[in-house]
Parts: sequence; structure tokens; C-alpha cells
Amino acid sequence: MVRGLGRGPAPFPSRSARWWRTLGAVFVVLVFVPPLLLLVSGSLTEPGQPPPPTPRLVPDPLSVTGYQEAFPLGGLARATLNSAVVAVCAVPLSVLVASWAGFALARASRRVTAVIVAASLLALMAPATALLLPRFVVFRFLGLTDTLVPLIAPALLGASPLYVLIYYLAFRGLPADLYDTCRLSDLTPLQTWWRFALPVVRPVTAGLTALSFILTWSNFLDPLVYVYDRDLFTLPLALRSLAVLDPTNFPVFLAGAVVATVPPVLVFVLAQRWFLHSDDPTGRFR
Repeated sequence: MVRGLGRGPAPFPSRSARWWRTLGAVFVVLVFVPPLLLLVSGSLTEPGQPPPPTPRLVPDPLSVTGYQEAFPLGGLARATLNSAVVAVCAVPLSVLVASWAGFALARASRRVTAVIVAASLLALMAPATALLLPRFVVFRFLGLTDTLVPLIAPALLGASPLYVLIYYLAFRGLPADLYDTCRLSDLTPLQTWWRFALPVVRPVTAGLTALSFILTWSNFLDPLVYVYDRDLFTLPLALRSLAVLDPTNFPVFLAGAVVATVPPVLVFVLAQRWFLHSDDPTGRFR
């Protein structure tokens, strides 16, 4: 139907761009991998001993006692399940709503777009803490405090205006011929979004999904404000309970930190293929 459209430029079409990509990957490895290695190494240290004067890459002796103690002391199993429930509900919903809003904004008139973009930028300037009190009053009035609902509800608004603006820029950059062809084919806006526009911006979707997951998974402030029942604690709150242990039990806290760090790292690694490959395997644009 739209085979006449080109696939667009490759994400890294030139040798210079590939060189910068490699340089960026090396930078990420050098900055983030050593702390992760030290984190894992510290979690494998025997609890009950004073912290070593210098970091050790390979502790002697190796011990998994920290992991065995971290789960019952911090309730990590239940907290991991709660964090997973929040992430599974909030992340897809926030990305979906943000993509709808961004697509609608890209197809709106210039005057409407200018007003909404300006309002979104103003909303981004407002500190998140300024919204805590009104949001708390609303959720308290609805009887939703001490539940996981306040942690998921922001996804109904796309989680952040930033997500909407990123999708707006991505959809606005698509060829006008794409929208004209879909319109001539009598496709509804929803069909155009799902069948043609969204597949083209999959790297953007992957990036926002990874970002949304990491921010949701590591969210500490909202659970601290809205959740009081220990059975509803998410991983950041569970780690807070382990952080009060004495210094000789630092491997227990580091073991909990490893458990909390593994999912975001896996999501980031899995998203790499979408970051670096934006070709269309469906063949719609070939």
C-alpha cells in the first residue's frame, strides 16, 4: 500500500557515526561496569566482618550469606513482586498514552500544538515535590492510599510531559507522504498510528520503555508517601530497611542492591537492539 515510501536514513549511516557509537559504548562500559563489579563483589563478602580498607574485586572468602539474609530481613521477595506489578502495569500504560498524545499532537494544528508544547514545557519546570501534597489529598479522598494504585495512576497521563514531547518530535519527523497515503487509503488515525507510524519510531518506544521502567523501578519517593503496609513495600523501601544495618553487615545491603539492580540492567541490555537498529522487518516500508 505504501511501498513507494523509503525506509528513511539508517540510524548510523556513516563511518563517523559508527565511530561515535563505539566511543559512546566504551564510555558507558568504563563508567558503569566497574561500580557494578564492585557492587557484586561486596555482596559476596562474608557478613559480620568490618568493611575492607580498600575495595576488593574478589573477596576472600566468597560467601552468599548476604543474599540468604537479605531476603528474610528486607522482605525482598515480596518487595520484588510488588515492584514488578507496578512496573508491568505502569510502564506499558505510560508509553501507550504518551504515544497516543504525541501522535495526536503531531497531527494537530500549529496553534494548538504551540499551546500544548508550551504548557508541557511549563509542567516540566514544576518540581515533582510540589505535586505531592495535592496528589496525596486526591488519593486520600478516594481512599487509595496504602495501595499500589497511586504508583500506577500517573501512567494514565503518560507519566511525564517529556514522554509526550519526545513522541511528538518523533512523529512530526515522519514524511508527510506517509500520512497523506494513509488518509487516501481511508485509514483512521488509530490505524495510521498502529500500522505505520508506531513501527517507524520503535527505537523511540524502546528508549522510553527502558527509561520508564528504570524510573518506575527505582521510584522511592512515591511509595514512601503513599504506602504504609510492609507487605506493599517496593524494592526501594525494602532496601531502605536494609540500609539501617550496622556496617559489619554491609554485604547484606549490597546483596539487596544487586537484586534491585539486575532488572534495570537487563532491560537496558535488551533494549540495545532497538536503540541501534531501526529498520522495518515487517516490510511495510520497503
